[in-house]
Amino acid sequence: MAGKTQTPLRVGLLGYGLAGRVFHAPLIAATPGLRLHAVVTRDPERRQQVRHDHPDARLVDDVDLLWRSPEALDLIVVATPNRLHVPMARAAVAAGLAVVVDKPLAATAAESRDLVAEADRLGVPLTVFQNRRWDGDFLTARRLVEEGALGQVTRFESRFERWRPAIKPGWRESATPDEAGGGLFDLGAHLIDQAVQLLGPVHSVYAEVDRRRPGAQVDDDAFVALTHAGGVRSHLWMSAVTPQLGPRLRVLGDRAGYTTYGLDPQEEALRDGGRPGTPGWGEVPPERYGRLGVDGDLRPVPTEAGRYQSFYQQVAAALRDGGPMPVDPRDAVDTVALIELAHRSAEEGAVLPVPPR
Repeated sequence: MAGKTQTPLRVGLLGYGLAGRVFHAPLIAATPGLRLHAVVTRDPERRQQVRHDHPDARLVDDVDLLWRSPEALDLIVVATPNRLHVPMARAAVAAGLAVVVDKPLAATAAESRDLVAEADRLGVPLTVFQNRRWDGDFLTARRLVEEGALGQVTRFESRFERWRPAIKPGWRESATPDEAGGGLFDLGAHLIDQAVQLLGPVHSVYAEVDRRRPGAQVDDDAFVALTHAGGVRSHLWMSAVTPQLGPRLRVLGDRAGYTTYGLDPQEEALRDGGRPGTPGWGEVPPERYGRLGVDGDLRPVPTEAGRYQSFYQQVAAALRDGGPMPVDPRDAVDTVALIELAHRSAEEGAVLPVPPR
C-alpha cells in the first residue's frame, strides 16, 4: 500500500443486506482513512437504499466489473450470503485485493483452510469480521479476567437468545449445507470466537442442536460445551425460541463471579442510523452495569464502551503501515472447525476431541 497514505483507501462492498447495510457500510464510512467507493448489489430496493445512505458510492450490479479493474480499489469486503464467502474472497485474493470476510469465514473448515492458504501464498491480507470481540460486556469481562478480579476462572457462560417463534424467510433459515444457515453458524460463530479469545484453545466439544419451531429446516436452539485445554469450561447457548432470556454473560471464578444482562447497544444503534464517534457511542447506562462479587456482596462494574469501529480502524492501519489485521483468519478457521465438530457431537450424542491443528 506504499504511496497511498495520503488518500483514503477505496473499499468495495459486496452485498447490501443486513451485514452490508447495518454493519459494514456505516463502520467503513465512519473510519478515517477509508472510503466506501463501490457497492455491489442488484436488488432495486437495496440500490435505492445505497443511494440514500451513501450517495457518493458507485453502484455496481456485476461483481466481475470489480475484478476487471482491481487497481480501482484497495480493499474488498465480502458481506454476501455465507455460500458466496469463499468464491468472492478467492476472486478478491486472485485480484491481489485485501479482503474482509463477514463471519463465518466458510461453510466448512476445509474451505476455510484452503482460502487462508491461498491468501498466504499470494501475500494478500485477509481478515474476518468478528465484531463481537469489541462488545462492551465482553471487553469488560476480558479485562476482569486478566486483572484476576475473579480469581481462577472455572466456567464461562454466554448466550445469544431471542424470542422469534415465527420462521423468517431467507437463506439464514435454509437447510442447504452450503448456505451455512442456522443458529450455530450464525450466532455460534460469535460465541465460540469469544470463548476461545477469553480462555484459549479447546480440547473437546459437546453439543445439543435442535429444530424447535414447526417447519424449521435448520437449528434454532443449540447448546455447546467447550472444554478448554486449561480445563476451564465454556457453556454457550444460541436460540430463537427463548421466551425468558438468561444472562448475556456469566464468568465464574474461585473468588468471584461477573454477570451481565442485555445485548451490547451498538447493533441497535447502527440499525437506527447511529455512528461511532457520536456522544455516548457503545455505552450502557449504569442500571445495566454487570455485577461483580459473590451473592450478598455484589457491586456494579461500569461496562466498557463497545467499539466496533476498532475493527476497521485496525484494518486501515494494517493496510497503510503493514501491521497485523485485527482478526487472524486462522482463528476463524478454528471457529468453523469447532462448529463442524459441534454438529457432529449433536448427531452422535458424544463428547468429541478436537483434532490437532
